[in-house]
Amino acid sequence: MKILIITGNLAYPLIKDVVKGLKEDIIVHVANTQVAAFLTPNQIINEIRENFYDEVDEIDLILVPGLIKKGTSEITKAIGVPTFKGSTDGADLAMVINLLDKIELSEDKPADKLIAEEKRKEALKFIEDFENDEDKIRELLKKPNNMMIGNLPVGEDFPMRVLAEIANAPFLSKEDLIKKCQFFVDSGADMIDIGMAAGEDYSDKIPDLINTLRPIVGNRPLSIDTLNPKEIKVACENGIDFVLSVDLGNAPKVRDTLKEYDVPAVLLPTNFTEGISPETPKERVDAMAELIKKTEGVSGVADLILDPVNSSSIVESIIACHDFHKINPMPMFFGVGNVSELMDVDSTGVNALLAGIGMELGVSILFTPEESGKTRGSVYELAIASKMMFLAKNRNSIPKDLGINLVEFKDKHIKLDLVDVDIDEVEKVKRESPMKFSRDPAGSFKITVKHGSTVDKSRIFAIHFKKNQPDLIIEGTTAKEVYEEIINQKLVTRMEHAAYLGSELQKAEIAKITKKDYVQDFDLFKVPEKFN
Repeated sequence: MKILIITGNLAYPLIKDVVKGLKEDIIVHVANTQVAAFLTPNQIINEIRENFYDEVDEIDLILVPGLIKKGTSEITKAIGVPTFKGSTDGADLAMVINLLDKIELSEDKPADKLIAEEKRKEALKFIEDFENDEDKIRELLKKPNNMMIGNLPVGEDFPMRVLAEIANAPFLSKEDLIKKCQFFVDSGADMIDIGMAAGEDYSDKIPDLINTLRPIVGNRPLSIDTLNPKEIKVACENGIDFVLSVDLGNAPKVRDTLKEYDVPAVLLPTNFTEGISPETPKERVDAMAELIKKTEGVSGVADLILDPVNSSSIVESIIACHDFHKINPMPMFFGVGNVSELMDVDSTGVNALLAGIGMELGVSILFTPEESGKTRGSVYELAIASKMMFLAKNRNSIPKDLGINLVEFKDKHIKLDLVDVDIDEVEKVKRESPMKFSRDPAGSFKITVKHGSTVDKSRIFAIHFKKNQPDLIIEGTTAKEVYEEIINQKLVTRMEHAAYLGSELQKAEIAKITKKDYVQDFDLFKVPEKFN
């Protein structure tokens, strides 16, 4: 196949080097422009006609820069050769050309974006096909390491299920309870947990809690987090699907109830009634073995208790999971929130790493609340991490290049900046003093972000004030939507005001995407700490 690649002066050396050695017959043409992304379809048509007039019939495919603004249909029509967008980063062109027989290039979307979309679709389809294979699921459920919780198959052979806890549920208003539950459902939770209050008895509220949440969770299992035997009994009577938890202290009082209603439960190697909590791996495994005997007939999920970093010992708790799993194939429970909530770091990497460790240990359920700003989004992160680990496990690969990922704040690949200006050759100026503030006669704005249950449902609001009175609210999902409408409404007249609005609205959009709190005129991210 003969391929013509159109590029600009700055990108030419990179493109030439990238395609060197490919089996295709490739021509790299440098158009009359420094920056390839600035090319227009008409410019490309003229370049091809002027330079390849006699060769057009021999060319099978034309690739133009992936970052050009317009599509390539005009070029295809004018030249008579299929023309598509290449990659946004020239370094990815070799990958695109090597996959030509596997992907369908686009006239409007850059090729690397298509490849990423295709890999994502393929990954999600693999999981969907697995979850819908009823015959396979029936066979897997015959194994002792798998079980049903409500309508959900759970176990080592399935993707790790994410259980999201609505903490302090008895104290929430019905509106807040529904809102929190919907947020977790939209975030990808497989199961929803009703978190009760330790040491208290709110059994009278349980029927209403269950009835309120059932329509929101749909066919997802609903669990209750309590050691109180009375609360457990009332929950079972009202159709709860799963109980957190049973230990050596409450087991004699709740075992018959769980068996009567056929409700599975999380088993803890503790005896909180007597204040006993084992620490070493052997103590935990032995206590769990004793509890399994005392709860015979109850479908159990073993929780060896994942400890926070530098508390009893996260390493010892992981070893306990490993040692237990070697002698007992029953499903296991991983309290990820025990770690992520008790570390002052962003939760994304912590959740992904713990999901990976959980997968290697044979964990079936990943459990977390979202009780602090730093762990906001943990349910979503674990839902993605669970899928990543399931794909990696089934592909016998490391969790990389799977089609889905959790790279959110950094870049997976380092992109080359081709606009390389010699700053010593161009005049430089610096601001000497801050610009004096002058109020825009057209009015001022108060910008806010309202976070929805998903990023798609979140909104940016620009409230316009005239003479200190709000008179118009402009709503949008992106900074561009909002500032374009501000301009359309003629609500900004000063250059510095326009620049300020652009800066603040972009901060608001970043906050919307990252789920950070946005406060106008305050930094969105702190400056990294300095070390001597």
